[in-house]
Amino acid sequence: MGTWTTEATHPAMPGVVVHGTANIEWLEGERFLILRARNDHPDFPDSVSIIGFTERDRAAPGARSVPAPEDEHPLTMHYYDSRGVFREYETSIDDTSWRFQRLAPGFSQRFTGELVDDGNTIDGLSQLCEDDGTWRDDLKITYRRRK
Repeated sequence: MGTWTTEATHPAMPGVVVHGTANIEWLEGERFLILRARNDHPDFPDSVSIIGFTERDRAAPGARSVPAPEDEHPLTMHYYDSRGVFREYETSIDDTSWRFQRLAPGFSQRFTGELVDDGNTIDGLSQLCEDDGTWRDDLKITYRRRK
């Protein structure tokens, strides 16, 4: 939750560090998180993601809390960006990492962000798989919570 500064690098742009911000807040009712990301480089899209338990047609009251094991459903993240790209990812977060992935023939993606500095920094790496077998590093991003 809160406002984060970001620094990102991409293998297609060696030596370029892209700065930005990410704001994470609850949608009213505290059943979904909204993550808005903005970047200071025209080749990096701005985006909005909605994160929540979406296996049903309505998130239950108290969805902010962890569901009981017998009622466990994966968290999903619906992603939309300024290029017109939209995707759905399965996501999870625990005391050590934030992960999301999308498995699709010919273009799978995954992200692992390690929580460090008491959760005030997230060191993340995105990877792509375009041949249904070989993963390659893509975007590296660091989130730092503004104090």
